[in-house]
Amino acid sequence: MAPAYTPGLQLAREFYAAVVRPLLGEQFPQLPYAAALVGPGSEVVGFDTQRSVDHDWGPRLQVFLTSRDAAQAGAVTATLADRLPESFGGYPVAFPVTREPGGTARHRVEVADLGTWLTGRLGFDPRREVTLLDWLATPAQRLAEYTAGEVFHDGPGELTRVRARLAWYPRDVWLYLLACQWQRIGQEEAFPGRCAEAGDDLGSVIVTARLARDLMRLALLMHRRYPPYSKWLGTAFARIPGAAGLSASLTAALSAGDWVSREQHLCRAYEKAASWHNELGFTPPLDIRVRRFYERPYQVIDAVRFTEALRAAIADPRVRRLPLTGAIDQFTDSTDAMGRPGFLRACVGAAIGES
Repeated sequence: MAPAYTPGLQLAREFYAAVVRPLLGEQFPQLPYAAALVGPGSEVVGFDTQRSVDHDWGPRLQVFLTSRDAAQAGAVTATLADRLPESFGGYPVAFPVTREPGGTARHRVEVADLGTWLTGRLGFDPRREVTLLDWLATPAQRLAEYTAGEVFHDGPGELTRVRARLAWYPRDVWLYLLACQWQRIGQEEAFPGRCAEAGDDLGSVIVTARLARDLMRLALLMHRRYPPYSKWLGTAFARIPGAAGLSASLTAALSAGDWVSREQHLCRAYEKAASWHNELGFTPPLDIRVRRFYERPYQVIDAVRFTEALRAAIADPRVRRLPLTGAIDQFTDSTDAMGRPGFLRACVGAAIGES
């Protein structure tokens, strides 16, 4: 029989407390380390369900060593392989994962030097100063993964400091990303009506969906939540305080049968987002009412007003002068690209004139 479902973060916490911590205390009593569950995985960000257990699932966590003690990683891994139980909580302790060729079953207590591990996944070492390039070249999904989850123990304290440093964007970077997100909306807000008027109702629906996605990401940014990738975007959005009204407007816009109805629902969504902008207080209050798009019969929020106001509120002249391309996931959503930190840093570096 399948075991009763246990959320992955809870499973990891219990696995560490009952099995891994006693083993490390017995076999490596003087070894300073951090233990956590961070990084990729739906359970890390709390989005896992019973469905999640069908692959890449089981009791797992990371054990991070300092650079001084990194040479002991092999010995710790071997000891765990020899001493860990076959199962925990009804789940096998050794299991395969799909990203590994051959799918070999092994225990998933990953032991690594913290700095090397983070640099390989983020493209930079956040134990040091986090630069503008670091912030803009790191997908929000990655930032969510490494600031969510849970730290079970942190003897050296490095992991806790890193997570605090990455908890949210610096103020000027945050304003810049908000400005760029409004810019995306401004570039397409008139298109649902224009597509339909040209006889392309499917195009009108597609643009409406793009605008809904951009509004959802904007809402998450305004609420200091890292927007996740597509699979979890709606789940994360639904957890924003007060999101129900905006969600209802976007759902109605996507299901509407004609462009006029789509536009009406989008306009309500625009005005809600605009009211949230004013509540943040970064700029003087802006008119949240929709208006006509030039002389054409389309209603828009004129999102560029918010872009310009946010840009003017940025204190750092270097950030204020940046092109409105934004962070990496504001101008690309290629899954293959997102898994290559060096490529992402090259793309953003080229966009902002920094290598």
